[in-house]
Amino acid sequence: MQKVMSKGSKHTNKILSMGMQSIIMLVFSTLSIIVTMITGVLLYERFSSLSKEKEIDTTQEMAQQTRESLEDYLIQMRQISDAVYYDVVKENDLSLQTERIHSGMNLLYQSNKNNLSNIAIYNHSGSLMAAEPVALQKEDPDVTSQDWYQEALAQVENIHFSTPHIQNLFDNGTMRYDEVISLSRAVELSTGGESQLGVLLVDMDYYQISHIMDQLNTQNNEKYFYLCDSQGKIIYHPKQTQIARGITAENNQAVADYQEGSYDESFRGEKRKVIANDISYTGWKLVGVIPATTFKQDRLQAGLFMSLYLVMMAMVLVVVNRLISLRISRPLKKLNDSVTEYESGKTPNIYSGGSSEIRHLGESIQQSYEQNEQLMQEVIVEHNERRKSELDVLQSQINPHFLYNTLDSITWMIEGERNEKAVFMITQLAKLFRVSLSKGRTIISIADELQHAKSYMNIQKERYQESISVEFEIDPQIEKYATVKLILQPILENSLNYAVRDVDDEEYIRVVGKFSDGDIVLSVTDNGIGMSAEQVSSLLSDSTKVAKKGSGVGLVNVNKRIQLHFGTEYGLTIKSKPDEGTTVVMRFPAIPYSEETRKRLEQGLHSQGIAGQDSGGTDEK
Repeated sequence: MQKVMSKGSKHTNKILSMGMQSIIMLVFSTLSIIVTMITGVLLYERFSSLSKEKEIDTTQEMAQQTRESLEDYLIQMRQISDAVYYDVVKENDLSLQTERIHSGMNLLYQSNKNNLSNIAIYNHSGSLMAAEPVALQKEDPDVTSQDWYQEALAQVENIHFSTPHIQNLFDNGTMRYDEVISLSRAVELSTGGESQLGVLLVDMDYYQISHIMDQLNTQNNEKYFYLCDSQGKIIYHPKQTQIARGITAENNQAVADYQEGSYDESFRGEKRKVIANDISYTGWKLVGVIPATTFKQDRLQAGLFMSLYLVMMAMVLVVVNRLISLRISRPLKKLNDSVTEYESGKTPNIYSGGSSEIRHLGESIQQSYEQNEQLMQEVIVEHNERRKSELDVLQSQINPHFLYNTLDSITWMIEGERNEKAVFMITQLAKLFRVSLSKGRTIISIADELQHAKSYMNIQKERYQESISVEFEIDPQIEKYATVKLILQPILENSLNYAVRDVDDEEYIRVVGKFSDGDIVLSVTDNGIGMSAEQVSSLLSDSTKVAKKGSGVGLVNVNKRIQLHFGTEYGLTIKSKPDEGTTVVMRFPAIPYSEETRKRLEQGLHSQGIAGQDSGGTDEK
């Protein structure tokens, strides 16, 4: 009774212990999740705010860089206007020094023609005085009514920049309509010693400004930039065509009144951030527009960051919970570790510490493993004995008729006084049986196996006196590797007796040996009558058919012996087509031949681990 109560008490303590562990882990996990969520929300808001500020700063930096490029370009255009006025117009009389004026204007135009459309000088009545490049002025262009002309005379002290328009003053005969921005200023013209007020026109190629702005608007997000003048007229806009057609609209009139800085706008129900920058000397404004959807993308990134943060905190929580529970479950973990080591191939002592129940469990596992180990050794011994018996049976299937027929052939040669042929036959037969017997070994070197095959073919060629062409294409490096003996001769015998004998052409057999993907491949190819796909598929699965159609050993015999020594992933592969011949391929691992590896292979140790250890990972050569 006391013993039963003791066991019940231990069981109750175990339940209480598990309950307390669960409560501690539950409370700790709940508090950790709450703190993590609050921290994540705060970080999310802070990160979103920083991302928004960074987006605005980035947009401002981009606008600033583009503004500098535009100002440099416009200053260059103003310098051209100054050079025409001060170096050409003011220094020469339009009526007396026409050639010098045209020469000076042409020099300036040619130096800057990539940025200019034309340079022209008009008098106070709108008549053309000089122009570059030389071209015919269109009939009655009504210069005095055009904005650039009126603005220049209205404020003579300033240089004026127009909005983009088609150049409609000159006819250059190319049928081109260039889009330009006109830079105009009032100038004092000297004609026959008299002074009069006129207008200097420099038409800038609009493409240069458009190109600068296009580069700024190459981003894939919804943010964009545009240019407008001091009155809100659009100079450049990425959707300029849609705006002109009324498909979309822009808040450019309101932006004209903005001072340089950033503003929050609500245009057509859409909230957005607008950044305005003034372009010096022109009154233009470079405007950057950041839709609210752009900031949503930044908030999405912030959400992903918070998710990553939560995942990291969850991982930390798992580690902490693991440390807390480890103290409680330490004995069980040690027991599990010792069992895992045993299962991985090591033989440690099974842990038997902790409470009495865990000690009893560890001792029981130790005893069961020892019993299993003993049973496995018995199974291995039994398996090796059965395998040796199978090999002996397969080896005993070698057909003795070849020996009888060869001896008869030698007898006929001696009786016919063909002594040299008889001596050659006896020598080849001796080499063949030296390899066949090989002191009862089943593993030999590939060099010996090749010698056995060559001796066999030499005997056959002498016996039948037939024109049999045999080629051996062997990589010399493979000869020092190990193989099962007597695997080539049965296949050569099949090729001689049941393949090439039935063809009208010269009998042809080729033996190839090489490395392939870390293995060794031996193949025998003949030019015989071949086989159908159905016959090929049944050759290695039906030993009865193979024995009737082939030699005494047969393809099944060779395939089984290779697999018994090296594993079922190796063996024979047969490729054949009717009237196209047959190829038999043997594959086995590349294992260097030595007395040690021979003994290990003959004992049945044919795992890939041993093969890899011996071969050193031979690559295909």
